Amino acid sequence: MASETIDIPLIIGGCDIRTGRVQQAVMPHDHRHVLAEWHRAEPPHVEQAIAAAAKARGEWAAASFAERAAVFLRAAELLTTTWRATLNAATMLGQSKTVFQAEIDAASELVDFWRFNPHFAQELHAEQPISPHAVWNQLEYRPLEGFVYAVTPFNFTSIGGNLPTAPALMGNTVIWKPASSSVLSGYYIMRLLEAAGLPPGVINFLPGDAAQISGILLDSPDLGGVHFTGSTPVFQGMWKTVGGNIGRYKSYPRLVGETGGKDFILAHPSAGVDELAVAIARGGFEYQGQKCSAASRLYVPQSLWGEVRDRVVAMMREMRMGDVLDFRTFVGAVIDRKAFTKITGYIEDARRNATIVQGGGALDDRGYFIEPTLVETADPGYRLMREEIFGPVVTTYVYPDGEWEGTLRIVDSTSPYALTGAVFSRDRAAIRQAMSVLRDAAGNFYINDKPTGAVVGQQPFGGGRGSGTNDKAGSKMNLLRWVSARTIKETFSPPRDFRYGYMEEE
Repeated sequence: MASETIDIPLIIGGCDIRTGRVQQAVMPHDHRHVLAEWHRAEPPHVEQAIAAAAKARGEWAAASFAERAAVFLRAAELLTTTWRATLNAATMLGQSKTVFQAEIDAASELVDFWRFNPHFAQELHAEQPISPHAVWNQLEYRPLEGFVYAVTPFNFTSIGGNLPTAPALMGNTVIWKPASSSVLSGYYIMRLLEAAGLPPGVINFLPGDAAQISGILLDSPDLGGVHFTGSTPVFQGMWKTVGGNIGRYKSYPRLVGETGGKDFILAHPSAGVDELAVAIARGGFEYQGQKCSAASRLYVPQSLWGEVRDRVVAMMREMRMGDVLDFRTFVGAVIDRKAFTKITGYIEDARRNATIVQGGGALDDRGYFIEPTLVETADPGYRLMREEIFGPVVTTYVYPDGEWEGTLRIVDSTSPYALTGAVFSRDRAAIRQAMSVLRDAAGNFYINDKPTGAVVGQQPFGGGRGSGTNDKAGSKMNLLRWVSARTIKETFSPPRDFRYGYMEEE
């Protein structure tokens, strides 16, 4: 695949559309190497996608749940077998993931989404109200009235595959705008779904300018919902737009979003040093710290810091950074120049206002490479402890051993986000206390494990506060957002007289 330069069209109503306005998809670890040229959607194509989604809606919504589920179960089987190498390769080349990170994402997690979602949906359809002997009560789980707008990020191919297909499974038609930096893997997902039998117009593939596409779709009276993963400011802007337009929609749009994070690892003085050090190394630096759940801030007691620091630094020095086609590589490149510039800006701030313990190097002549970087600060409110970086930078605050309770409050109040967090302790009372004080600080809370690696069906994923609506992708909770239930009551023996028995003469 690295030897090819493919042409990626829009896919609207099952038709390939080439606009002539093209952008290049490149390898982040070799940004002069062009993998594809993809066509950008213009305003007329957005309107065309709205019409295609409306046209496909009637037949798709009327299809039985089994018919819809069969498409995605077949897609899962294709991805398990004949499409596995293709999607893994696209993710490695286009998003600079190592072979292991691509496999657990593009193959394994997406297969899980496409198998577990039908399972959870089947359970949902089975949930029906009580019916007494003369009445049959039903709940019909209808799709939303209108299209669902799916906006997906670059960092997980599986999210790119799940956000459009979860609403589609429930009978909705979807307009999907993939991240510009992951169009390659998104395109292959579309082709895989077509091979699995997805009807034309059910999902419409619309890469292009996010603001332009969103502006048109969020203004449409037919907007039924938004399924989003991305930055907090973008989602808040979309919410504000929907609020301003609320009177023009046919129904209240469902807004489901997973947004930013400032994920933490907190160590109690009783924590085991080895497992804590490995959690920092893997949780902070796998996939260049570009996971939604990546550890970004670290709280370590003074008594453990010296040993933990030395072990983490030793591991960091062993991490090979480079081309992901070399299977010895642990760290690839960050996604693009914009990310490179933002992350290196934080590192330069750390040089001036904190201490760089290890790393800090960056090079962009061939690829967008940033060394895994460990920072230490004496200020728990320092900006690298508060702001989302989305790169391989972990900042540490070392706290006095006797200030465990105060540190819990610092962790809870420092950041506006609440996505993932981890606590390491061998003291059960300390774990119980952390779970209580940090109840709202993380939607996914880990005990003696890194804060990354949520598995579909095991740890439903999502956070609150500035991290999103916490609708838990890959669970029944998420699927429930894409249906509008109708209660149906059928009476077998309806009354034939308006009068009640108590009205009869004695």
